[in-house]
Amino acid sequence: MKTWDVIVVGAGVIGLGIARELSKRGVSVLVLDRGEPGREASHAAAGMLVGDGEENPEQMRALASASARAYPEFVHEIEDESHSRVDLRSNGTIILLSKEEAATHSSSKLLTAAELAEIEPEVAGSERRALRIEERSVDPRALTAALLKACLHRGAEVASGEQVTSINLIDSRVSGVTTQKTAYAANCVVNCAGAWSGQFPPHTFPTRPVKGQMLAVVSRRPILRHVVRSPEVYIVPRSDGRILIGASIEEAGYDKRVVPDTIQRMHREAIKLIPALAEARILEDWAGLRPGTPDNLPILGSTQTPGYFVATGHFRDGILLTPITAQLMAQVITGESPCLDLRSFSAQRFLQRDVRAS
Repeated sequence: MKTWDVIVVGAGVIGLGIARELSKRGVSVLVLDRGEPGREASHAAAGMLVGDGEENPEQMRALASASARAYPEFVHEIEDESHSRVDLRSNGTIILLSKEEAATHSSSKLLTAAELAEIEPEVAGSERRALRIEERSVDPRALTAALLKACLHRGAEVASGEQVTSINLIDSRVSGVTTQKTAYAANCVVNCAGAWSGQFPPHTFPTRPVKGQMLAVVSRRPILRHVVRSPEVYIVPRSDGRILIGASIEEAGYDKRVVPDTIQRMHREAIKLIPALAEARILEDWAGLRPGTPDNLPILGSTQTPGYFVATGHFRDGILLTPITAQLMAQVITGESPCLDLRSFSAQRFLQRDVRAS
């Protein structure tokens, strides 16, 4: 039987990012995905890279900041390896504040109406106070496609339609995985299965699907340069003319159906903020399943089973955290000291032995 050094379960941006980073270090990698690479949460994301957002939990801030700083070089390398364009935008973000939020900010940091009209005329009519922050965005679909090409360029192998049913053990140590079709051998496995991470032995991780619905519109003329965020909705322009509007946060299990009322509500809220969006044509709507955890922090690092690692539960930050997660996990898997403290993200805070594996 052919063997690999590492098997990565899940071919979203997190799994592909780790596979590429390991391949750079000369590690042989097989990536298995239950469907098509990048077609779950990575495909559905908006791609806002909120590195220093106050909404990030305190434990996440160092991780998010480091990953946001790493993005330009990360994208440069991936574009070079894949010969693809990822569409990393650095135009910044305008945050439209509620009255309560505006009251907590110094007036010197808030944009005047004239300043807002100058940098983003289509939102200048908003009665809300606004901030502008330096923040990037990326097209997650382009990023995932480029990461897949970069992995293959680096020598990693990727197999679609391989749903893992269990992690195989010999003498309590990882020996590979079993899928619905066959078995694969490796002395190391990394669980990057997102919302499905807890569905196979030997451990149960408390990841759950958190549904998010979004839509994309397209206009005949340029409407927006900046990302625009408000308490009700966010609006993310792409370089190809698409504008994304999202996103709901729903506890709906594994239901990925699009609900027209939800899409229409977000569309209306976006038009309230940017009236010119009323002339844009709805191009697409969709729903995705983010991997959430009970404390809204990712699960990163080793488990109590030798050779078994996990990188999941990134919730709304999977795109943002891809560069730093790839780096940290490659360090841990290859026996290096991680460049950031991972104790807050340890699997041990949740881990229970799955009785099916005994």
